[in-house]
Amino acid sequence: MRVHFTVNGRQQEADDVWEGESLLYVLRERMGLPGSKNACEQGECGSCTVRLDGVPVCACLVAAGQAEGREVVTVEGLADFAKQRAEHGSCATGATGATGACGSDQGASGTSGTSGTSLQDAQHWRAEGTDSQTGEGTDLAPVQQAFIDAGAVQCGFCTPGLLVAADELLERNDSPSDADIREALSGNLCRCTGYEKILDAVRLAAARQGEAV
Repeated sequence: MRVHFTVNGRQQEADDVWEGESLLYVLRERMGLPGSKNACEQGECGSCTVRLDGVPVCACLVAAGQAEGREVVTVEGLADFAKQRAEHGSCATGATGATGACGSDQGASGTSGTSGTSLQDAQHWRAEGTDSQTGEGTDLAPVQQAFIDAGAVQCGFCTPGLLVAADELLERNDSPSDADIREALSGNLCRCTGYEKILDAVRLAAARQGEAV
Protein backbone atom coordinates (compact mmCIF):
# COMPACT_ATOMS: atom_id res chain seq x y z
CA MET A 1 0.00 0.00 0.00
CA ARG A 2 1.22 3.51 -0.83
CA VAL A 3 0.24 6.39 1.45
CA HIS A 4 0.40 10.09 0.53
CA PHE A 5 0.05 12.72 3.23
CA THR A 6 1.54 16.00 4.44
CA VAL A 7 3.94 16.00 7.38
CA ASN A 8 5.02 19.32 8.88
CA GLY A 9 4.20 21.14 5.67
CA ARG A 10 5.88 18.71 3.30
CA GLN A 11 4.21 16.28 0.94
CA GLN A 12 5.33 12.77 1.85
CA GLU A 13 4.90 9.34 0.35
CA ALA A 14 5.38 5.98 2.04
CA ASP A 15 5.62 2.83 -0.07
CA ASP A 16 4.99 -0.79 0.84
CA VAL A 17 3.01 0.12 3.95
CA TRP A 18 1.29 -2.95 5.30
CA GLU A 19 -2.29 -2.75 6.52
CA GLY A 20 -1.44 -3.00 10.22
CA GLU A 21 1.35 -0.43 10.18
CA SER A 22 0.78 2.52 12.48
CA LEU A 23 1.22 6.18 11.72
CA LEU A 24 3.76 6.26 14.54
CA TYR A 25 5.92 3.63 12.84
CA VAL A 26 5.80 5.48 9.53
CA LEU A 27 6.77 8.77 11.14
CA ARG A 28 9.66 7.32 13.11
CA GLU A 29 11.03 4.61 10.85
CA ARG A 30 10.14 5.81 7.37
CA MET A 31 10.13 9.61 7.73
CA GLY A 32 13.02 9.92 10.17
CA LEU A 33 10.98 11.88 12.71
CA PRO A 34 11.76 10.35 16.12
CA GLY A 35 10.13 13.11 18.18
CA SER A 36 6.92 11.15 18.63
CA LYS A 37 7.93 8.49 21.12
CA ASN A 38 7.08 4.79 20.98
CA ALA A 39 6.19 3.69 24.50
CA CYS A 40 2.99 1.82 25.30
CA GLU A 41 1.62 1.29 21.75
CA GLN A 42 -1.83 1.17 23.35
CA GLY A 43 -2.83 4.83 23.41
CA GLU A 44 -2.39 5.00 27.17
CA CYS A 45 0.70 7.19 27.68
CA GLY A 46 0.33 9.99 25.13
CA SER A 47 4.03 10.13 24.28
CA CYS A 48 3.26 9.65 20.58
CA THR A 49 0.69 12.46 20.36
CA VAL A 50 0.59 14.28 17.01
CA ARG A 51 -2.01 16.46 15.33
CA LEU A 52 -3.99 14.86 12.54
CA ASP A 53 -5.87 17.54 10.62
CA GLY A 54 -5.39 19.71 13.71
CA VAL A 55 -6.77 17.19 16.19
CA PRO A 56 -4.46 15.58 18.80
CA VAL A 57 -4.31 11.81 18.35
CA CYS A 58 -2.13 8.96 19.59
CA ALA A 59 -0.15 8.04 16.49
CA CYS A 60 0.26 4.48 17.74
CA LEU A 61 -3.51 3.95 17.39
CA VAL A 62 -3.85 5.48 13.91
CA ALA A 63 -3.34 3.13 11.00
CA ALA A 64 -0.97 4.65 8.47
CA GLY A 65 -3.58 4.27 5.76
CA GLN A 66 -5.93 6.54 7.70
CA ALA A 67 -3.53 9.42 7.11
CA GLU A 68 -4.00 9.27 3.34
CA GLY A 69 -4.43 12.81 2.00
CA ARG A 70 -4.34 14.34 5.46
CA GLU A 71 -2.18 16.79 7.40
CA VAL A 72 0.10 15.60 10.21
CA VAL A 73 2.00 17.91 12.53
CA THR A 74 4.57 16.37 14.86
CA VAL A 75 6.61 18.02 17.58
CA GLU A 76 9.29 18.70 14.96
CA GLY A 77 6.87 20.99 13.10
CA LEU A 78 5.27 22.55 16.16
CA ALA A 79 7.25 25.81 16.02
CA ASP A 80 6.34 26.48 12.40
CA PHE A 81 2.71 25.54 13.05
CA ALA A 82 2.57 28.00 15.97
CA LYS A 83 4.25 30.73 13.92
CA GLN A 84 1.71 30.43 11.12
CA ARG A 85 -1.12 30.47 13.63
CA ALA A 86 0.24 33.65 15.22
CA GLU A 87 0.53 35.34 11.84
CA HIS A 88 -2.99 34.47 10.72
CA GLY A 89 -4.84 34.53 14.03
CA SER A 90 -6.42 31.88 16.24
CA CYS A 91 -9.13 31.59 18.85
CA ALA A 92 -6.55 32.74 21.40
CA THR A 93 -6.49 36.11 19.64
CA GLY A 94 -10.21 36.20 19.02
CA ALA A 95 -9.97 35.45 15.32
CA THR A 96 -13.04 33.28 15.02
CA GLY A 97 -15.00 32.92 11.84
CA ALA A 98 -15.48 30.70 8.81
CA THR A 99 -11.76 30.50 8.06
CA GLY A 100 -10.38 30.76 11.59
CA ALA A 101 -8.73 27.91 13.43
CA CYS A 102 -11.59 27.77 15.90
CA GLY A 103 -14.40 27.83 13.37
CA SER A 104 -17.56 29.84 13.79
CA ASP A 105 -18.64 31.42 17.04
CA GLN A 106 -21.54 29.00 17.20
CA GLY A 107 -20.19 25.54 17.99
CA ALA A 108 -21.85 22.19 17.71
CA SER A 109 -22.99 22.45 21.29
CA GLY A 110 -24.80 25.71 20.54
CA THR A 111 -22.60 27.76 22.84
CA SER A 112 -20.44 30.62 21.72
CA GLY A 113 -16.67 30.09 21.55
CA THR A 114 -16.61 26.97 23.73
CA SER A 115 -16.59 24.14 21.20
CA GLY A 116 -12.85 24.13 20.52
CA THR A 117 -11.47 23.42 17.06
CA SER A 118 -13.74 21.47 14.75
CA LEU A 119 -12.23 18.91 12.40
CA GLN A 120 -13.37 20.89 9.38
CA ASP A 121 -11.78 24.10 10.57
CA ALA A 122 -8.63 22.41 11.81
CA GLN A 123 -8.04 21.22 8.24
CA HIS A 124 -7.58 24.88 7.29
CA TRP A 125 -4.12 24.86 8.87
CA ARG A 126 -1.09 23.87 6.84
CA ALA A 127 2.30 23.99 8.49
CA GLU A 128 4.92 25.57 6.27
CA GLY A 129 8.01 23.50 5.56
CA THR A 130 11.38 24.54 6.96
CA ASP A 131 14.92 23.92 5.82
CA SER A 132 15.18 21.04 8.26
CA GLN A 133 12.55 18.34 8.32
CA THR A 134 13.45 17.60 11.93
CA GLY A 135 12.80 21.18 13.06
CA GLU A 136 16.44 21.79 13.99
CA GLY A 137 17.71 25.31 13.48
CA THR A 138 14.27 26.88 13.80
CA ASP A 139 12.84 29.07 16.54
CA LEU A 140 10.96 27.27 19.28
CA ALA A 141 7.21 27.46 19.64
CA PRO A 142 6.12 29.55 22.66
CA VAL A 143 4.97 26.45 24.52
CA GLN A 144 8.33 24.77 23.88
CA GLN A 145 10.21 27.76 25.30
CA ALA A 146 7.88 27.84 28.29
CA PHE A 147 8.62 24.18 29.05
CA ILE A 148 12.33 24.98 29.11
CA ASP A 149 11.96 28.12 31.20
CA ALA A 150 9.69 26.42 33.74
CA GLY A 151 11.95 23.40 34.11
CA ALA A 152 9.24 21.05 32.84
CA VAL A 153 11.65 18.82 30.91
CA GLN A 154 13.51 16.04 32.69
CA CYS A 155 14.11 12.77 30.85
CA GLY A 156 12.18 14.23 27.92
CA PHE A 157 10.49 11.04 26.79
CA CYS A 158 6.97 12.30 27.44
CA THR A 159 7.71 15.90 26.46
CA PRO A 160 6.84 15.75 22.73
CA GLY A 161 3.33 14.48 23.40
CA LEU A 162 2.80 16.98 26.20
CA LEU A 163 3.93 19.83 23.94
CA VAL A 164 1.56 18.87 21.15
CA ALA A 165 -1.38 18.51 23.56
CA ALA A 166 -0.58 21.75 25.38
CA ASP A 167 -0.23 23.67 22.12
CA GLU A 168 -3.64 22.48 20.99
CA LEU A 169 -5.13 23.59 24.30
CA LEU A 170 -3.64 27.08 24.03
CA GLU A 171 -4.87 27.38 20.47
CA ARG A 172 -8.49 27.10 21.58
CA ASN A 173 -8.22 28.56 25.08
CA ASP A 174 -5.96 31.54 25.72
CA SER A 175 -6.60 31.56 29.47
CA PRO A 176 -7.03 27.97 30.64
CA SER A 177 -7.81 27.18 34.25
CA ASP A 178 -5.83 24.53 36.08
CA ALA A 179 -8.76 22.19 35.51
CA ASP A 180 -8.61 22.91 31.77
CA ILE A 181 -4.90 22.17 31.68
CA ARG A 182 -5.28 18.95 33.64
CA GLU A 183 -8.09 17.81 31.37
CA ALA A 184 -6.14 18.60 28.19
CA LEU A 185 -3.08 16.72 29.44
CA SER A 186 -4.96 13.88 31.10
CA GLY A 187 -3.95 11.48 28.35
CA ASN A 188 -0.24 12.19 28.80
CA LEU A 189 1.77 10.37 31.45
CA CYS A 190 5.00 11.64 33.02
CA ARG A 191 7.10 9.58 35.44
CA CYS A 192 9.62 12.29 36.34
CA THR A 193 8.19 15.71 37.09
CA GLY A 194 5.17 15.09 39.28
CA TYR A 195 3.31 17.29 36.77
CA GLU A 196 3.64 20.55 38.73
CA LYS A 197 6.40 21.90 36.50
CA ILE A 198 4.37 20.91 33.47
CA LEU A 199 1.37 22.84 34.79
CA ASP A 200 3.70 25.78 35.47
CA ALA A 201 4.93 25.63 31.88
CA VAL A 202 1.44 25.74 30.39
CA ARG A 203 0.46 28.58 32.72
CA LEU A 204 3.59 30.46 31.63
CA ALA A 205 2.89 29.89 27.95
CA ALA A 206 -0.70 31.10 28.43
CA ALA A 207 0.47 34.23 30.29
CA ARG A 208 2.99 35.08 27.56
CA GLN A 209 0.39 34.45 24.90
CA GLY A 210 -1.94 36.90 26.64
CA GLU A 211 0.81 39.53 26.84
CA ALA A 212 1.47 39.21 23.13
CA VAL A 213 -2.13 39.95 22.17
